[in-house]
Amino acid sequence: MADPPSPGGDLYKNPIFSEAELEELFPRSQDNRFHLLSKARKKFRCSGTIAKSLLLKFIPILYWLPRYPVKEWLLGDIISGISVGIIQLPQGLAYALLSGVPPVLGLYSSFYPVILYTIFGTSRHISPGTFAVISVMVGSVTESLAPSDDFMIPVNESLVLDTVARDAARIQVATALTLLVGIFQILLGLVQFGFVVTYLSEPLVRGYTTAAALHVTVSQLKSILGVEISQRSHPLSLIYTIVSLCAKIPQTNVASLLTGVIAIIFMLAVKFLSEKYASKIRIPIPIELITLIVATGISYGVNLNKLYEVNIVGDIPTGLKAPSVPRIDLLASVVGNAFAIAVVVYAFTVSLVKMFAVKHGYNVDSNQELIALGISNAFGSFFQCFTIGTAMSRSLVQESTGGNSQVAGAVSSLVILIIILKAGELFESLPKAILASVVVVNLKGIYKQFMDIPVLWRSNKIDLMVWLVTFVATMLLNLDLGLGVSVAFSLLTIIFRTQWPYYSMLGQVSSTDIYRDVSQYKQALEIPGIKIFRSSCTLYFANAELYENAVKKMCGVDVDKLIAIRKKEAKKKKQLQEKAEKKAKKELKKNETFEDANEKGHELEYIYHSSPVVGKAETEHIVVEESTLNNAESNECALHSLILDLSTVSFVDTVSVKILKNIFRDFQEIDVSVYLVGCHENVVEQLERGNFFSKTITKYQLFSSIHDAVSYISRNHCKNPGKEGHPLSTRI
Repeated sequence: MADPPSPGGDLYKNPIFSEAELEELFPRSQDNRFHLLSKARKKFRCSGTIAKSLLLKFIPILYWLPRYPVKEWLLGDIISGISVGIIQLPQGLAYALLSGVPPVLGLYSSFYPVILYTIFGTSRHISPGTFAVISVMVGSVTESLAPSDDFMIPVNESLVLDTVARDAARIQVATALTLLVGIFQILLGLVQFGFVVTYLSEPLVRGYTTAAALHVTVSQLKSILGVEISQRSHPLSLIYTIVSLCAKIPQTNVASLLTGVIAIIFMLAVKFLSEKYASKIRIPIPIELITLIVATGISYGVNLNKLYEVNIVGDIPTGLKAPSVPRIDLLASVVGNAFAIAVVVYAFTVSLVKMFAVKHGYNVDSNQELIALGISNAFGSFFQCFTIGTAMSRSLVQESTGGNSQVAGAVSSLVILIIILKAGELFESLPKAILASVVVVNLKGIYKQFMDIPVLWRSNKIDLMVWLVTFVATMLLNLDLGLGVSVAFSLLTIIFRTQWPYYSMLGQVSSTDIYRDVSQYKQALEIPGIKIFRSSCTLYFANAELYENAVKKMCGVDVDKLIAIRKKEAKKKKQLQEKAEKKAKKELKKNETFEDANEKGHELEYIYHSSPVVGKAETEHIVVEESTLNNAESNECALHSLILDLSTVSFVDTVSVKILKNIFRDFQEIDVSVYLVGCHENVVEQLERGNFFSKTITKYQLFSSIHDAVSYISRNHCKNPGKEGHPLSTRI
């Protein structure tokens, strides 16, 4: 085995500075508040240049449109926009049913918000519009606040559903919800609250969307089976829905089932071939649109609705509706759902935005994305739009077909506008089973996320727990409560990881200034007499006591035992001294022949040192105690210095300051000097504000690096071999 690293040699070549010496040589700015104030004044100062920059930041189209390279980008954007518009049509109709509103609202939601995002958005490649996960979240709200059971009317001694009244009520709920979602997103964007999405980790989002995909699939089974069931929106609603579907299986409409199954198989087969030969096919096959057109023609020609009672889309009004104000009185009923949907929409969108920005090398503004989504939703709610998000499938199509800018989104919205004005009524005979099939097929990419489970099992089991807990909670507790439980559990894992961090003792890699964990690196050897302790995370109230215990346990010294022995010895000596003083006073009373006070003082000292009060047994006890103390110190307290590496500490609170003080106090009682290294400037400031420094703890015990502290300790210990005590003794 290699010899321990020597403190000599090149350890002393570079100058060593403690924190106190650094502040003397290179003082910090005395008042940072003035600097911050001047920056704030500069930021909010009103001028023409600043006003222009704010305008361009708030309305990005004013910046990029004058610089738009027409010759290079226009053709690609047109082709891409038409391709996305063709996909938007079937998805808009299908996701409207998923939201519990008439299909035409899906077309409105694919037009108005997309135009607004083109003006206010900063991403050049995402495709905003209807999205399955968001639609099912909206649907859970509309069906809970406007359930079908509330709109049953008696007709010929039986109850019949008044679909017109139900759809009108659900439209009011959906538009009110969308308005509030938009307001939340705008407010969060204005206060620069875009960072809230960082609490939605990737495993959480993927587990959540996978569970949401199952919710979506189950909700569409009623359309494929051709049965009617009442939708629920409460914990265990998915279980109740599955039970209701199983009970309705005997009433299945065979024609509707065959229509849906054939459509699913056909679309999946074409998508499989498209992916297999993607390198040879530049523009993806619009299989959803083809399926809609073929199914509509067959349904109209065969008259599936009358002959086989297959449910069809029904009336699709042409033209645009006049704007109307959503019902304000419904806002209070959807506050919780609106905030959850606002955050989920932003989480999905910003992940795609950043992915495409990194891939194509341009910058995006996360907070502006939040504002753009908020304006799109809030403005769209006045035109009977439900909440929109960003679908990855459409975004990938927009990018792969040559889309280069937001112009592609504008072109896709124009395609939808033409359909709204002229071609919408052509799809009135479309079976609802076909729309349900479109929804299920487009979830194929989300279902692939089940493959995350084996990957996370091999790479990170805590992330796997987050994925599984999110999935199960969302499945059982519904989408809104499931999201809350998932975020809470994700934050809880962070607390657990910081509360039980990895502690290590460091050693020096021979002849270098590199220090590594001695339990993991054989080349890292501890320096005799010096212990270097490191924690893997920051120090705060939740793990402060564990930190103190780990320091005492891993330093190789039973600190509490040594302190107890010393206190016991001090107490014993004090008792013996008190006995000696009492004996001396008794002797003084007997002897009154002393001539002056000085002689009395000398006699008192003589009696104290020669008093027989300390008998043989007591003398032996003192010897035993001193022998025990010396043995403990010689066997356990070979170290003379302890270094605490705080390079991983980003902040300290009052509890951690108190714990650090306790560590200094306890180790100084057994003549072990304590040093802090790697403290960030803000940590030093927090230590100052917490009254950490005193006569016994000074900044001379703070060093920038472990190597500086080791060099200082080794130098002074070599100059004063065997001398222990306060670390400032050599300076004083």
